[in-house]
Amino acid sequence: MEEEMKAIADNNTWTPAALPTGSRAIGLKWVFKLKKDADGNVVKHKARLVVKGYAQRQGVDFDEVFAPVARMETVRVLIALAAHAGWPVHHMDVKSAFLNGDLAKEVFVHQPEGFINDDNPHGVLRLSKALYGLRQAPRAWYAKLDASLCELGFVRSPLEHVVYRRGSETSFLLVGVYVDDLIITGTDGIDIAAFKAEMQHLFKMSDLGLLSYYLGIEVKQEHGRITPCQRGYAEKVLERAGMAGCNPSQTPMEVRLKLCKEDGSPPADATEYRSIIGCLRYLVNTRPDIALAVGVRSRYMEAPSTRHWTAVKQILRYIRGTLHYGCSYMKGSGAPSLVGFSNSDHGGDVDDRKSTSGVVFFLGGSVVTWTSQKQKVVATSSCEAEYVAAAAATCQGVWLSRLLADLTGRSVEKFQLYIDNKSAIALSKNPVHHDRSKHIDIKYHFIRQCLEENKLDVDHVGTDEQLADILTKALEKIKFVEMRAKIGVAGLRG
Repeated sequence: MEEEMKAIADNNTWTPAALPTGSRAIGLKWVFKLKKDADGNVVKHKARLVVKGYAQRQGVDFDEVFAPVARMETVRVLIALAAHAGWPVHHMDVKSAFLNGDLAKEVFVHQPEGFINDDNPHGVLRLSKALYGLRQAPRAWYAKLDASLCELGFVRSPLEHVVYRRGSETSFLLVGVYVDDLIITGTDGIDIAAFKAEMQHLFKMSDLGLLSYYLGIEVKQEHGRITPCQRGYAEKVLERAGMAGCNPSQTPMEVRLKLCKEDGSPPADATEYRSIIGCLRYLVNTRPDIALAVGVRSRYMEAPSTRHWTAVKQILRYIRGTLHYGCSYMKGSGAPSLVGFSNSDHGGDVDDRKSTSGVVFFLGGSVVTWTSQKQKVVATSSCEAEYVAAAAATCQGVWLSRLLADLTGRSVEKFQLYIDNKSAIALSKNPVHHDRSKHIDIKYHFIRQCLEENKLDVDHVGTDEQLADILTKALEKIKFVEMRAKIGVAGLRG
C-alpha cells in the first residue's frame, strides 16, 4: 500500500482541495492481488488504489472511454514475422500505467483509507492524473502513451492503432501495445536496447527481457522458432470444470453428433456452461484445433441442456490429453508469403440450416489467423456457402496484406487463397448471374472486385489438402490428427 501511495505521489496524481459547490467526490477502495507466473508461483504482492468508477456520470465526470488494445491475431502476426526473420521478441511492462494519464475533466475523490490526513480528515483530493477504476483512465493512458511514442519518432499503424513502427525498410523497430504491456521486436538488438532506455526515461518500466509470459500465454523462444502455449491456463480451466483428472479424448467432436437447441434432455447449469465456454474461447487463441468445437457449443449458451454439457466435456477431455499443444512459428528465408484457405460445410446447423465458414491464414508457413463462424445467411447450394466463406477470407486477407506492408515498410503484395469448390472459384472470376447466384447479397461479391484489382490469386485445392476443413466439420481421428499437424498445432514438450 505504501509503494502504491509513493507511486501516486511521484506522479503528482492529486492535490488537496476544497470541494466546490455542486460537485461531489468519488470514493476510493483498496484492491489486493497476488501476481503469479506461468507455473502459478507468487511473484508479487500487489495493492492497487481504485476509484469507485461506477459512481461516475457520463457527460459530467467523463465523455469518451474507449481505448484500443492489440488484437490477438495482430500479436500472432508480430510473433510470426519475428520468428521468420530470427528476431528476438522482448517484453516491457509499465508500472502503475494509468497513473500517467492526464485528465481532461475535473474529478474529486475522498482520501484513501489508512492514509487520511489527521489535520483535515474531511478534505478531498483533486485528480490531475488518472487512477485505476476511473472510467476514462484507459483512454487517458492510451493518449499519453500514443503521444510519447510519436515524439520518439514512431508512426502509428492506420490498420491497428496500437502497433507502432520506427525506421527504414531495411532497419526498423516494431512495438505492439496491450494496455501496459509492450511487445518489442525489430531487425537490430541495439535499437531495441535504445528504445528500452528511452521508455525507462519517460515512465517507470519493468524490463521483462525476452517475451515469456503474456496475457496468460506462455511463450518459449528457442533458436529458429517461437512457440506460444496456454498449458497453465488450460489446467486452470480443467480444475474449474472439475475435470483435472478426467480420461483424455482423442478428438474434440464426435463425427456423427448433431446438436440442436431443443433436444429433449434436462437443462444444464447455464451459468457454469457459459463460464466454461468463455474460458474455452480464450484458449482458442493458441489452439485452432478446437475453434470449431468451441464455436458450435457456443450456439447453445442461452438454454444449454445436459446433452450440450456432455459435448463441452468432450472438448475438456480432449484438452486434458493435449495440454502441452500449441502453435509453432519457425524461422524461414526470404520475404514471408501470405497464404489463406477458405472452406464451408452446407447447412450444418440443424436448427436454422445455416452453414459454417472456416478461414485460416499462414504467414511464411506459420498459422496466424483462423475463424470458424456460422454464416449469417442460409446458402441454397454448396457453391453459395463456399462463396460466402471465400468473401470472408478475402476481407481478412486484404487486411492482413495491408498490415504486413505497413509493418515491413514494403508495398502491398497480393495473397494466395485456396478454395476446394470449382463452382465458387468460377463464380468469383466470372460476373455470371444465373438462377443459382442472382440472389446472393452484393457484399459477398467483394472477392470479385479484389480479383479484378489483382489483390489476390484464387486457386483450387483438393479436399485432402484443404487446411480449413478442420474448422468446418468434425473429422475422423486419423484425418483430424493429420489436419492438426498440417496447420501447425503440435506438442511443445521439451
